[in-house]
Amino acid sequence: MSPPEPPAVDLVLAGAELVATLDEDRAEIPGGWVALDDGRVAAVGAPGAEPPAKTTLDAKGCLVTPGLVNTHHHLYQNLTRAFAPALRGDLFHWLRTLYPHWSLIDEEAVYVSTWIGLAELALGGCTTTSDHLYLHPRGAGDLISAEIAAAGEIGMRFHATRGSMSLSEKDGGLPPDSVVQDDDEILADSERLVRSHHDPGPDAMVQVALAPCSPFSVTRELMRRTAELAERLDVRLHTHLAESADEDEFCREEFGCRPIEYFDEVGWGGDRAWVAHCVWPSDSEIERLGTWGTGVAHCPSSNMLIGAGAAPVVDMRAAGVPVGIGCDGSASTDSASLWMECRNALLLGRLRGGAAAMGARDALEMATRDSAACLGRSGEIGQLTSGAAGDVVAWPLEGIPFAGALSDPIEAWLRCGPVAARHTVVAGRPIVLDGELQLGDVEGMLARHRALATAIQRRSGTGSSE
Repeated sequence: MSPPEPPAVDLVLAGAELVATLDEDRAEIPGGWVALDDGRVAAVGAPGAEPPAKTTLDAKGCLVTPGLVNTHHHLYQNLTRAFAPALRGDLFHWLRTLYPHWSLIDEEAVYVSTWIGLAELALGGCTTTSDHLYLHPRGAGDLISAEIAAAGEIGMRFHATRGSMSLSEKDGGLPPDSVVQDDDEILADSERLVRSHHDPGPDAMVQVALAPCSPFSVTRELMRRTAELAERLDVRLHTHLAESADEDEFCREEFGCRPIEYFDEVGWGGDRAWVAHCVWPSDSEIERLGTWGTGVAHCPSSNMLIGAGAAPVVDMRAAGVPVGIGCDGSASTDSASLWMECRNALLLGRLRGGAAAMGARDALEMATRDSAACLGRSGEIGQLTSGAAGDVVAWPLEGIPFAGALSDPIEAWLRCGPVAARHTVVAGRPIVLDGELQLGDVEGMLARHRALATAIQRRSGTGSSE
């Protein structure tokens, strides 16, 4: 008697050119497959051993990787994308130019911009994203809950970071009075959001972190109290840090120290935190970050576009700093593609450190395993191992852009292209299938987005033609 057939798993991606597991051994399986069941990875294997499946997705000619993890974004900023006047100066000029626009966001604007932004990320192979929403104009509504609602509709894993600004222009900060809140209001709402939405479990689709915006937009006391609250609630911390020379000068004048020393003084130096950018650390500060285990979200396109500089990524990784990849806001990168960020991380790393400094595998590891570490989810996301999250991407390596790229699919993935996902699968569910979004009325949502963006720019008195 023949043994009974094993039960069918929910989904198999089969026939890949190569499966890059990003497991502890960084195993790579030519012709491999990935089986998903009940929202998790059931198995990964070599050709010919695929289990029966209810659904099989064709990955022929594809590199299959874990879903990419975005460690820093400002999704609402796609309402002011490619706004030319903001790019006529440095970071502080860029912020001051755009604050009047952003002060007009509300629940609908945040919901729609998040929906569009997450759809864009999914097309580019992202399966988990964080978002740093630090503007909360009075009367705008529950903006973080609006983001979380949009993420639930898209089906992407979402790390909402409850941003805040409490130090306005009149108090020596950068933001206008219209977008700041007082410390008690910020902390009370932060606790409410954690208790309402944060899921600490290994299959979490939503987590919440606490995220004062930057040293030049919040008080010292808020930084301290936020770290204490995060410890009590057992959630992560996030902020911008050491992004520009302007920030370094501000911290010297206001606090009498450099940004990373200030970061430590207010109780943030530890592995509960990850920070965005970190372009300007000294060698000794890099060592401190590595000792603490503080993660860094590397945002290469934004840093280049605003002229902030090139982060010392190779040195940070060598010092044990978990360095992930981030898109940053859609008004400073303007294209939310983690593939592009990986490619720019590769190129910028080689430009800064030489041709041997970084390869495509380094960039892929940063966008998967290391990004997962930044979010405190090592072993859950960012790798294809049994029991890990069923978040998988198939990247087509075919056609004219890849003609002649025969020796190394992972190097070809970043050095050729551009590439968008053929399939993006989150928790076992395809969000992108054969290059097409598996969502609702995309055109209708785009029309809503255009109307909102137009209204915000007109109400702020600038208009899109400025």
